[in-house]
Amino acid sequence: MVVALDVGGTGAKCALVRPDGTVVHAERHPTGAERGPDAVVGTILDVAEGLADRARADGLTPRALGVVVPGVIDEAAGVAVWSANVGFRDVPLRKLAVERLGLPTALGHDVRAGGLAEARLGAGRGTRHVLFVAVGTGIAAAHVVDGSAAVGAHGAAGEIGHILVRPCGPRCGCGRVGCLEAVASAAAIGRRYAELSGTPGSTAAEVVERAVAGEELAREVWSSAVEALADGLATGQALFDVQTIVLGGGLVRAGRHLFDPLRTALRERMTFHREPRLVAATLGDEAGCLGAALLALDSVEDR
Repeated sequence: MVVALDVGGTGAKCALVRPDGTVVHAERHPTGAERGPDAVVGTILDVAEGLADRARADGLTPRALGVVVPGVIDEAAGVAVWSANVGFRDVPLRKLAVERLGLPTALGHDVRAGGLAEARLGAGRGTRHVLFVAVGTGIAAAHVVDGSAAVGAHGAAGEIGHILVRPCGPRCGCGRVGCLEAVASAAAIGRRYAELSGTPGSTAAEVVERAVAGEELAREVWSSAVEALADGLATGQALFDVQTIVLGGGLVRAGRHLFDPLRTALRERMTFHREPRLVAATLGDEAGCLGAALLALDSVEDR
């Protein structure tokens, strides 16, 4: 049994998980990021300790803790280097958790953990080479080979959202112009439609709905985003040559209205590269928590 926490900007998904991926108990807690990074660390440690105590009370033995957070993570050192969503700056989270709980602790990146779970337990199961791409407010990815996600030399592997796809496009939150995230994320789609239509607060879901209903402006915005996403995925395929691309995040709720045109656009971009299988994620918002559990289990096996 392992304790697993997926910590986001507003909430944390937490669970007790068996080695086969079965969730025995699950909880959700507010992160409390508005109270500062120290409060977030306190929440993480309190919740993790509470889950470990619950496991013992139920006659189970917690073997390890897995925690995943957004941002830049030094997994080897167990340090949350930078995370805008929760305010972390060089937080030695693994050390703090080990001191508090006395359990082996693995610290990871939330999207890489989600990709790990989808590759081992979800839509990519049975495939050796998987690219998991989360398309929501932003866009990030995880490249998983034989059940392990690449971390990168500086803990920043998988930032596919910052591939340049439109040199004259909108400015990205990272400061550069034309990043994939600034064009094809759910937030970018809603923002672009709002700018062109004069309808503030528009969402990607509303754009899809209007596009399906035949509204020309919505169709243009949606089509442009899908084409840009295809460019990003084609670049990912050129770099990684995967068998399966798993799409997760809020945008996949568009279903066939996303996947049908995206598959066509991606196929058109393939030359000598093999076209990957393009599928929707199956684990939903539990993926990060399950990935945290897998990281914890791996840390025990490596000992």
